Amino acid sequence: MAVEVNVLGPLCISWEGRRTTPVSHRASVVLSLLALTPGTPVPFDQIVDELWAGRSMVNARNALQANVVRLRRILKDITGVGGERLVRTVGSGYVLDVAPDAVDAHRFVEMADKGGALVRKDPRAAVAELEGALVLWRGPALLDAADGLRCRAQAAHLEERRVSAYEDLVAAKLADDAERVSLAELRQFAADHSERERLSELLMLALYRDGRQAEALEVFHGARRRLADDLGLEPGRALYSAYQAILAQDEELGEPRRALAYS
Repeated sequence: MAVEVNVLGPLCISWEGRRTTPVSHRASVVLSLLALTPGTPVPFDQIVDELWAGRSMVNARNALQANVVRLRRILKDITGVGGERLVRTVGSGYVLDVAPDAVDAHRFVEMADKGGALVRKDPRAAVAELEGALVLWRGPALLDAADGLRCRAQAAHLEERRVSAYEDLVAAKLADDAERVSLAELRQFAADHSERERLSELLMLALYRDGRQAEALEVFHGARRRLADDLGLEPGRALYSAYQAILAQDEELGEPRRALAYS
């Protein structure tokens, strides 16, 4: 069985090249929650809490079972395989019986970790791995299950990993070939995540390598103002060191592109 569950965006189930979106909201929540830990049982009580947190349910177990029956029917309609083989009852819970790499979120984390570890050793290989990880995203993680506490927390964690993977990707591109960095995209990421000093640092370096030293220094001053106004903090050591290196035109930063053009 080549079933894939995709949660990095709207929930969809892939089978033999076809993608289908479950029409039942609660069945989608159940599948999304099980997909976070494929092969590991999730207790009934945790699923009930995810579906109806804070609400009193007289027959919560029966209501959950009805939603699992609906989910199994959806899976059977998509795959032709009995849904009870994919969503199994185990002890006091349910388990999604697929390999971890059948879930896009798990493939993303594995590839992002591998790519991050390669940034310094082999930046070109890191770029390939990290681009492959980021292309798995089709929208906000767990978009159809963000009401529940566990899915909401996991969605925030996955978004954090997405931004970290993007930072690693930019660092790898700068190490391999600075011209591959999209300054417009990097600016937007830095604006959307202004609290992340590493994005500001990478933007400064990318601008400097593009021959735009004044703009690079202004990024530092802007980040410093935001940190002071929002958090009452000064820039961290890495960001400040990047600023000093750009001021000194440190050779370790690489030669700016325009300087190369006129040599």
